[in-house]
Amino acid sequence: MSGPMSLEPGGAEQDTLALRLARPRPPRRRPRWALDDTTLAVRLPRRGPDEEAVSALAAELADRVGPAVHPYEVAALLEAEGLSAATVSERYGHPNLFSLASALYERVPRTFPDPSAAADPWRPDTVRCLLRGLLFALPALAYLLTAPLWRADRYAAVLIVAGVVSWAWGQALGHRAYLRLVRGRREAARTLLTGAPLGAAVATGLAALPAAGGPVTVLAGAQSLYLAAAGVLLVLGRERLLLAALSPLAAGAAVLPWWEPGPVLRAGLPLLALLATLAVTARVLWAGLAVPAAADGPRPSPRASLPYGLFGLAAAVLVLLEGRRHPYAVIALTLSMGPAEWLLYRYRGWSVAALRASGTPRGFRLRSAAVFGGCLSAYLLLLLPAALLTGAGPATLLPLAAVLWTALLLQAFGTAWPPALLCAAAAGGAGAVTWLDLPPGPAVLGPVCALAALCLAVCAIRLLGRPSPHA
Repeated sequence: MSGPMSLEPGGAEQDTLALRLARPRPPRRRPRWALDDTTLAVRLPRRGPDEEAVSALAAELADRVGPAVHPYEVAALLEAEGLSAATVSERYGHPNLFSLASALYERVPRTFPDPSAAADPWRPDTVRCLLRGLLFALPALAYLLTAPLWRADRYAAVLIVAGVVSWAWGQALGHRAYLRLVRGRREAARTLLTGAPLGAAVATGLAALPAAGGPVTVLAGAQSLYLAAAGVLLVLGRERLLLAALSPLAAGAAVLPWWEPGPVLRAGLPLLALLATLAVTARVLWAGLAVPAAADGPRPSPRASLPYGLFGLAAAVLVLLEGRRHPYAVIALTLSMGPAEWLLYRYRGWSVAALRASGTPRGFRLRSAAVFGGCLSAYLLLLLPAALLTGAGPATLLPLAAVLWTALLLQAFGTAWPPALLCAAAAGGAGAVTWLDLPPGPAVLGPVCALAALCLAVCAIRLLGRPSPHA
């Protein structure tokens, strides 16, 4: 049979098979198209798809069919719209749902809209970053207040040794505390409660060697205690409490241009600030220990914090070498640590945006290098006026700042050993030339830091130019 069977005279052209039901009385003859409830209408299958209906459906669902990457996604969409097999067959003339989905997929052009912009997870807290930079430099007011009470030329070496050791210990302890902070605040507080006093004791003990057990050892111990306590507060995010504790120093230094406070206040205000810092630190640690303990888990190995301590030691030596020649430049460098931290956050946020905007690894590598160059240039431009005003010159201060910022950037991404080794090599070379009085003398710091900054920049572009560290 090649066509529909005609059961009525003249019905070959109809697509409806009409079966008459028996009635007691034969009805009056009516037109064949006017069927009532006594006629059972059976619709024969269509000869092909209803292109007009399919086009209307495609126009209706174009915004959701366009982003599909396979017809099966369109089929899932049609199922979600409630289209049954009978509807697909009767209304659109397709044998099944997948046939209609394929027709829609071919009819609608592919469109892949960009995802909506997500919130920047690395948006920096500007006030907090600037406050941290201020807190790094504010303790220097204690030396300004107590300067007439002791001979800086005689006892400076003792405080320098204590400061360098405290800096290195604080970097390593801070890293370990951050690792423990992932487990819980109680675990971080326990790590700091054990490590901070131990670091202060180690720094004081090493400072006692050049002091030969003299009374200046007490001053070195006070400095080490403050650096340990301040490190605890900074790790736990209590910058405002530390600022309040240091307010006696700020008040005493503010009146020096107009009033001589006398030896009692000159010694008493730094002591009051130290006691306030220790009291606030004890309170914060006590509150951390009161938090319920987290589930037991493996503790990080102390060796994981070793490169951070090595970097702290190298950075302290480099800053010390610069401070011997230009102390005010070091103060400016210390204050710039706040904007430096802000730019570290900005680099991470802009790198994530560059990753979303890149379609190829090479494109992201170029964008990542541009972000790195922009952030580093902004930091160095910020320090340029300070280098000129303090007499340090851009050739020394700016390479040193570039070394510190790039090393901190790599550490922020978990790359610790390369910056630690490069900074240690730079500090060792510049320190040996300076202390052995070899040519070119203290001027070697600039070229050494420039070479270290170049190596660190190459390392940063190579390691951070891949998508994986930013994903």
